[in-house]
Amino acid sequence: MDALTREPVEVRSRRPRAGRIIAGLLSVLAIAAIVYTVWFWPPASPEPPASRRGANMPIPVVVAAAAKRDAPVWLDGLGTVQASQSVTVKSMVEGPLITVNFKEGQMVKKGDVLAQIDPRQYKAALDNVLAKKAQDEALLANAKLDFARYQKLVANNFTSAQQVDTAKSEVARFQALVDQDQAAIDNARTQLDYATITAPIDGRVGIRLVDAGNIVRPGDATGLVVIAQLQPVSVVFTLPQQHLPSVARAMDRGEAAVIALPQGAVVGGSGAGAGASILDRGMLSVLDNQVDPTTGTIKMKANFPNTDNRLWPGGFVGVRLRVDVVKDAIMVPTAAIQRGPRGTYVYVAQEGGTVKRQTVSVGYEDERGSIVTEGLTGGEQVVVDGASRLTDGSRIAPITADGEGPAGRRRRVGG
Repeated sequence: MDALTREPVEVRSRRPRAGRIIAGLLSVLAIAAIVYTVWFWPPASPEPPASRRGANMPIPVVVAAAAKRDAPVWLDGLGTVQASQSVTVKSMVEGPLITVNFKEGQMVKKGDVLAQIDPRQYKAALDNVLAKKAQDEALLANAKLDFARYQKLVANNFTSAQQVDTAKSEVARFQALVDQDQAAIDNARTQLDYATITAPIDGRVGIRLVDAGNIVRPGDATGLVVIAQLQPVSVVFTLPQQHLPSVARAMDRGEAAVIALPQGAVVGGSGAGAGASILDRGMLSVLDNQVDPTTGTIKMKANFPNTDNRLWPGGFVGVRLRVDVVKDAIMVPTAAIQRGPRGTYVYVAQEGGTVKRQTVSVGYEDERGSIVTEGLTGGEQVVVDGASRLTDGSRIAPITADGEGPAGRRRRVGG
């Protein structure tokens, strides 16, 4: 029993001794690391706060001039192209269609023959009434001779006045029959002319609706073909009723110019609609006589010459209507206008290479620029890019927005 109980006691006595040895070694290593750090690690230089680093470095920005020029005021809308005239060609008489003389999509002139209906029955009807007129004209000539004879006889008392009056009435009766025959001839000729179907207007024919060999009638709903006049062409569009006074004034002055653009096109360049995106230029021709009470909009129509046939009936186009031209307006790029809790403002580049926060009032603005009505006098350099990093009085390194030089580098302006 003594041997069994003695062995665990020795094992327990060795375990605390080993722990103390390991702890001592760790303490020695920690002291050595501290000594090395103090004596051999180079001292770190004090780093300034982030707000002080680069405080004197100028902020690169892009500037542009506040130019003084005449600025047109445009209103934007969405319109639908309509043919100035659209005609569904139908038959005025009944009969078999023997020829079709046009090609689908062909441009035709007024009077061009489009189709031919079998004219034989209408020619026969014309011949019939012509013969009837000839017969009545012969009777009229005989009645006139009788009337002349009776007039001579009554003068010599060889006949009564009653016979003269009867002869006179016969002349009037046959004259009326001849006039009636002439009306029938005119009607028969009209029916015969209707057998030849001609274009009523200048325009472009659409898809053929009836083929040769079919029986056509005046009551047919579809007709033969549709002709649309594309030159000129119209665009119908709407604008909010708030713009009605300015639109009416522009029409009274004859200055309501309109441009048509592809739907969703972005207007660029120095003028509204400049560039290849413009489809055509026209003038506002009709201002509707009432506002739509359900939408609060008013309908308008503009006419375009459409010489290149770029406007097609039924298509949607963007519409820009010029309602005014502001003389000597101060224009700045739209990107220069900043907005904050205290209103709109711009950053103006100063001579010493700093910027000044300038409160401004903005009138009309679009993608080409903004009209500043108060706050600028014209000629100032305003920041158009990089304004998010600026405060009043910040130092800047300005470059012009259009300052590309021969070497492809932008030139600096200012201080």
